[in-house]
Amino acid sequence: MSLKEIRAKKPLVHCITNYVVANFTANGLLAIGASPIMADEVQEMRDMASIVDALLINIGTVNEVKSKAMKLAGQCANERGIPVVLDPVGVGASKFRMNVVQELLGTVKFDCIRCNTGELAAIAGVRWDGKGVDSGTGEMDVESVAIAVAKKYSCLVVVTGSTDIVTDGRDVLRAEGGDERMTEVTGTGCLLSAICTAALASTDNALSTLQNVLQDYKGVAIMASHERGIGSFGVGVLNALQLISRGEIG
Repeated sequence: MSLKEIRAKKPLVHCITNYVVANFTANGLLAIGASPIMADEVQEMRDMASIVDALLINIGTVNEVKSKAMKLAGQCANERGIPVVLDPVGVGASKFRMNVVQELLGTVKFDCIRCNTGELAAIAGVRWDGKGVDSGTGEMDVESVAIAVAKKYSCLVVVTGSTDIVTDGRDVLRAEGGDERMTEVTGTGCLLSAICTAALASTDNALSTLQNVLQDYKGVAIMASHERGIGSFGVGVLNALQLISRGEIG
């Protein structure tokens, strides 16, 4: 019951995220009892790191100034020993994004990388036919590549898809189910990254907790699937998060 644990802990999560998903991410965190703070000004990164419980770095709309804020925030979070999660949105779409992610991975210690298969392939240097920020298509052994990336960066790796996996470089845990319409609503993956960040601030057993988060999120998708249209599906996601985290259903 990972979402319940987050509600009990009520972590304050600093999200350096993209403007496409900021509102949905904030509302999703509020729905599970966490507190979001959205800030990307370089001058306030150290102050933010001093008060929050965890940090999410999402490169969806990264630019040169924001990348500096991400790097500083990550380093300050490392100094405090709070969890840091990387969401490398569309990392394979441009050389700039790849350079940003490589610099972040080289200067910040991440506790978790949350990505789709295309982003995993880009980070691992595996040939893949990406499609912008979407997963794209290709052939690779996702689990073995995820294990290799987890070992290389000494972190957890979460890869989402029809079956989600989380690995610490040794064990691989899975989550099944869900609804494919989650891929049709902007921000559902980015919100999951924020929820994973909140979860890492709320547990001492990261691997199993993240598996529970992934399974809970699959349940959220199933609950939201009862909505008839995509617009109400997004609202259904927020409603389901609240109900599951309160223990009212699921």
